[in-house]
Amino acid sequence: MELAKSCVDIWIRSFGSCSLLQPLWDSLRLNYKDYLRSPLFPVALTVSSYFVFCLPFLACDIMGDKWVWIQQFKIQPSRRPTASSMLHCASVTLYNHMFLVLPASVAQWVWRPPVDLPDQAPSLLDLLSGVLGNLLLFDFQYYIWHLLHHKIRWLYVTFHAIHHQYSSPFALATQCLSGWELITVGFWTTLNPIILKSHLLTTWAFMVFHVYVSIEDHCGYDFPWSTTHLFPCGIYGGASKHDVHHQKPNTNFAPHFSHWDIVFGTHSGSFPSSSEKDKDNSS
Repeated sequence: MELAKSCVDIWIRSFGSCSLLQPLWDSLRLNYKDYLRSPLFPVALTVSSYFVFCLPFLACDIMGDKWVWIQQFKIQPSRRPTASSMLHCASVTLYNHMFLVLPASVAQWVWRPPVDLPDQAPSLLDLLSGVLGNLLLFDFQYYIWHLLHHKIRWLYVTFHAIHHQYSSPFALATQCLSGWELITVGFWTTLNPIILKSHLLTTWAFMVFHVYVSIEDHCGYDFPWSTTHLFPCGIYGGASKHDVHHQKPNTNFAPHFSHWDIVFGTHSGSFPSSSEKDKDNSS
């Protein structure tokens, strides 16, 4: 018993110590200070992460039946993205980043002063809890936003319908969004770490992880190593739940976790019958 308690104490002290991440943070802030302090850095980080994370799932879609062992994890195996649909999503994404994200970033570069880099790194425990806290806050914000854009028809038709062109989502469909939705998501992603007073390293970790899980939610595959299997009791939705949302648009509004859908009665873990599809399409 004493040995187990001692091991737990050592584990807590290690994760709560800044020393684990301090060498990494010192290397970043001393060698790449000018880059990290630029207002353009978070944009470059998230955009590059997006396309890098899309590549493995894009390869799975392109290879199709040639990778039989991969296709067994396809959630809707009879529905695969076509070349034209992937090209459409890629063009929408590039257009939004060229004419919305880039001008906003340049404007921010002009009026926002460079950020200060703190000397101290966050502890690993602070970083992990900070990433989780930002995800949970975003989950609540987007749940309300998403629900309203499905319940108010003008909002749906004007802003959100483009994302529902594909009832079987795939990685490149993640950011097939209207400009309004992309700006809203980017606003919360930027604001939430400020609200939670996150360390810059925690902020960047959250941004990159958020990009990854957003792509994973839309990838169309439920792998054994997917994020949803890391959380107990089905509290994390993941790709399978989001595929259901694209089939049953009045369910599963939360982007990542399942608790808000469960609380408000919008949770569904199964694909719709023909009658349910007709009902959803007419609403």
